[in-house]
Amino acid sequence: MSDPGNTTAKAVGADRSLGQLVASATAEMSALVHDEIALAKAQLRQDAKRAGLGGVVLVLAATVLLFSLPMLSFALAYGFEAWTGFNLGVCFLLSFAVNVVLAVLLGLVGMAFMKKAKQGKGPQKAVASAKETAAVLQNAKPHPRPEGLKELPAAVEDRVGV
Repeated sequence: MSDPGNTTAKAVGADRSLGQLVASATAEMSALVHDEIALAKAQLRQDAKRAGLGGVVLVLAATVLLFSLPMLSFALAYGFEAWTGFNLGVCFLLSFAVNVVLAVLLGLVGMAFMKKAKQGKGPQKAVASAKETAAVLQNAKPHPRPEGLKELPAAVEDRVGV
C-alpha cells in the first residue's frame, strides 16, 4: 500500500514553486474563461440558426401567398368549375381559401421554429454558467498554512513581491 500522508497534490506541489503554482492557476482560469465564452457563442449560434430558419419559413409563407394567388386562383377556379360545375365565382372563392390555408400552415411552421429559438435560452444559460463559476471561485479558500508558519519566508516574499 502507499503512504497515506503522500497525496498526489502534495507530490505535485512539492516539485513546483509558488510562482509556478500561481502561473498554473492563472492559466487554468484563463482557459476556463475562454471555454465559458466559447460555450456562450455556441449557444447563441444555435439559437440564431433556429431564429433564422423560422424567419426564412415565414418569408416563404408570405411569398407563396403573394405570388401564387393570381396563378393558382385562376387554375384552381377553372379546375373546380370543371370538376363540380359550380358557378365560376364560387370556384374562385374556393381557390382563394386553399391558398389562405396553405399560407396559414406555412406561417404556423415558421412560428414553431421561432418559438423553439426563443425557448433555447442560449444567453441565459451562458450567464448562469458564468455566475456559477464565479460563485465557486468566490467560495474557494486558500490552503491553510502549517501551525508553525505564521508568515511567509523571506525568500517567498521576495518572489511574490509582498
